[in-house]
Amino acid sequence: MHPPRVQLRPRRRPPLRILPLGGCGEIGMNLTLYGYDDRWIAVDCGMMIRQDLPNSPLQVPNPDTPETLGIKPRALFITHGHEDHIGAVAWLWPKWNCPIYATPLAAGLLRMKFAEHQLSSAAIHVIEPGEAMECAPFSLRFLPLTHSIPESCALMMLVGEYRILHTGDWKLDPEPMIGAPINARHFQALAPVDLVVGDSTNAPILGHSGSEGDVARALAKTLGECKGRVVVSCFASNLARVLAIGQAAQQSGRRISLMGRSMERMVGIARGLGYMDDLPPLVPPHDLGYLPPDEVVIIATGSQGEPRAALQRLAQGRHPFVDLEAGDNVIFSAKAIPGNERPIEQLKRRFAQLGVNIFDETNHPELHATGHPAQEELIKFYQWVRPKHLIPVHGEARHQQSHQEIAASLGINAPLAPVNGDVLVLDGEGLRCEARHPQPPYIVNQNSVMPHPGLESSKNTARRGSLYLALPVAASETGWWRIGRLMLDSSSASPVDEDSFSEWLDDQLEDIEAETLADLRLALQPRLIHWLAEHMQHMPEVHLQIMAAEAPTT
Repeated sequence: MHPPRVQLRPRRRPPLRILPLGGCGEIGMNLTLYGYDDRWIAVDCGMMIRQDLPNSPLQVPNPDTPETLGIKPRALFITHGHEDHIGAVAWLWPKWNCPIYATPLAAGLLRMKFAEHQLSSAAIHVIEPGEAMECAPFSLRFLPLTHSIPESCALMMLVGEYRILHTGDWKLDPEPMIGAPINARHFQALAPVDLVVGDSTNAPILGHSGSEGDVARALAKTLGECKGRVVVSCFASNLARVLAIGQAAQQSGRRISLMGRSMERMVGIARGLGYMDDLPPLVPPHDLGYLPPDEVVIIATGSQGEPRAALQRLAQGRHPFVDLEAGDNVIFSAKAIPGNERPIEQLKRRFAQLGVNIFDETNHPELHATGHPAQEELIKFYQWVRPKHLIPVHGEARHQQSHQEIAASLGINAPLAPVNGDVLVLDGEGLRCEARHPQPPYIVNQNSVMPHPGLESSKNTARRGSLYLALPVAASETGWWRIGRLMLDSSSASPVDEDSFSEWLDDQLEDIEAETLADLRLALQPRLIHWLAEHMQHMPEVHLQIMAAEAPTT
């Protein structure tokens, strides 16, 4: 008689959980949590500027979700020093009080932020690109990549039997100006990986992202041909670009000056780390008036139309040391971040009214190179690391979908395009979404973090009531104006002072620049919510309808 057979079942791997709280379905404010066996780590903790809201507040990831789920990260790992990856740390970290690991430049920026918030920087630990460390049950290695800021790193994570590559922001730049190109062999040695959590920002774009070396040569040629003052606006963190502008200015016989607090701060920290040794001497802004216009290059912040940045002050003639004149030049050496198109166009119109020559990505694309991979680079990179699964992050839905299509063409499983608050699970059966947690926006207001009135979840709508507003308007040569009375129904909400509300509305219509009713509604809605939040005891659900009306004839 034969002994009974013993059936051996394959050992089931405990699942890996991924919870993005920023950067999915949007560009900016990146934060991703990784959990295994109820132990979690966080990767990046960024913010975004809400230019669509009054006063352009900072938005940070919603801190309530991890607290509600009982998640407290054991450590925070920073891939690089951009604000959309570190800008919320000082706001959210006090809730976690965990160690922070960052490369030298990012650590220097974080220490400065902590000092401003009167926080001890003892939790900030420097880790060099290429180094590995343990945070049980995770083993991690910082792998250097090229990007538009030095020391950008991907994170290779080993946990249980999973091999996960979190790319952060990257590109394949053969001539990055600062630092070395990517070492392909380091990434080929990782193959195959179970999962890539990858940058989707430029997934819809064909070809290659371009090189900082090419931009440097284009800047040198353009500055050599310009007459009058030259203002070049770029991201303060793009130190390779700042260095290229400085060297191009020197080649054309010009002196350079920095404008903008973030620019001065970034260059100061980078100099301390030896990244800007080849930058020519700087002229203080208050001395620019003593130099002939043909000898001046100003490197300024504000390429995204930020209302308080140096470029905005120059456009409005409010800068204390420089007045731009007809024939001067402004170079936008930065791409418009999705959502910022309107303030950037308004900024350019102001410069055009001054008679200033404008160079931007439309008429001079050679003067900028993005820091994110286009399709050719994504394909090459995935051929190196050979992932089994991919989660597209760092992008809006269209960027994520393009990333999924690239993955499918390479035989990579990418079934999900997550949004913030999705709990994703990777196990022996593949990738799936386990739960969804809506993420009401949290903004920084008066040095604290709070839900934005009128933008949070609508679950309490019935208790707060509804406000219906129908606004008849007519277009004029100078803008929009109201025709007749408002049609306002706030019967189910707390009352509104209609006279002061009408006066406020008229002021807004006079101030807003919009070409269509749709544009007008888009600009007015957030201002309306902000006004109501300040003047009503309970914020109602707002229904705004704008109608075209004929102006009375005289």
